[in-house]
Amino acid sequence: MKRAHCILAKGGGITLDESSMRTIKQTRVRHQMSFDQLEGFLAVARLRNFSRAASMLYRTQPTLSQQIQRLEREFGRKLFDRDFKAVKLTEAGSALQPYAEELLALRTEALEAIRQMKANPRGKLRIGANDATFLYVLPNALANFRRIYPQVQVNVQRNFSHKIVEKTQDGILEIGIVSLPRSVKGLEILPIFSAELKVVLPPGHPLTARIDITPEELSFYPLLVPRTGRTRKMIEDLLKSFRKNLQISMELASVEIIKKYVSAGMGISLLPEAFAQAEMEAGTLKLVPLRGQKLYRQLGLIYRRGSPLSLPAKAFLDIVQNHLLTRTPAHGSSAR
Repeated sequence: MKRAHCILAKGGGITLDESSMRTIKQTRVRHQMSFDQLEGFLAVARLRNFSRAASMLYRTQPTLSQQIQRLEREFGRKLFDRDFKAVKLTEAGSALQPYAEELLALRTEALEAIRQMKANPRGKLRIGANDATFLYVLPNALANFRRIYPQVQVNVQRNFSHKIVEKTQDGILEIGIVSLPRSVKGLEILPIFSAELKVVLPPGHPLTARIDITPEELSFYPLLVPRTGRTRKMIEDLLKSFRKNLQISMELASVEIIKKYVSAGMGISLLPEAFAQAEMEAGTLKLVPLRGQKLYRQLGLIYRRGSPLSLPAKAFLDIVQNHLLTRTPAHGSSAR
């Protein structure tokens, strides 16, 4: 075998001569076996006829012949003995046949495995939201997701909306659920939930007999409000004209605590009806709409723009779009 000649260039680099470059190019051409070639090889081996094999594969006979010739050049051996009566495998062809069958079977198995992954995603889904969203908005969506895709592990992270935005931007979370409205660079936002805020009252309160309640009337009663967050800001904006009479008696950390304290007669509040559905049905709380200006708690699903979602994330997005938007959110803490 001839040695490949090379020239040591100035500065220590190596430059290959023309003969060496030709050898490399020939090596590259030699290693180009494809599944099409193997399919053609096996078809000829089974049918022992180039014409019938080409017809079965919807190829022209010259095309099939060229594919077999490329295989023979790559292996450096003839794969078929051709005569006027039949086409027979050579010793090399017989040796190749089981390997070709195994390679094509593995290809089919790999394609099926990928197809199954698309139909039945596996892996992890990293999703973030605040407590109230997980308790009152997402249970139906997550239950449907777990029923359809039981092999996906759901990783839940609870935090304030601005922290969920940051973690989604940084790629720590694939999907976040945050309060709206908001505009964030680099993120797609899909509105998924909107619920009217209503006045939450304990049974027997004087306002329970009313059809609706004005914002000014709220200022005359002890008010229980979330400590922070979008709902707190909406309440403050609604009642800023009545600060003289406003009685904010308690700032509380969660929807659950607000509901318990209202039920105990410690004050009144404003919450989305969906967040107090169970208590309404049990008769422990009464909800009355506001008169005039309506307030809505809105949530949106966020994910990174331009970054491909994992299969579990795509599946969850589909669940949200097809189920959450048409179903009443479940009951159950942070009002942040």
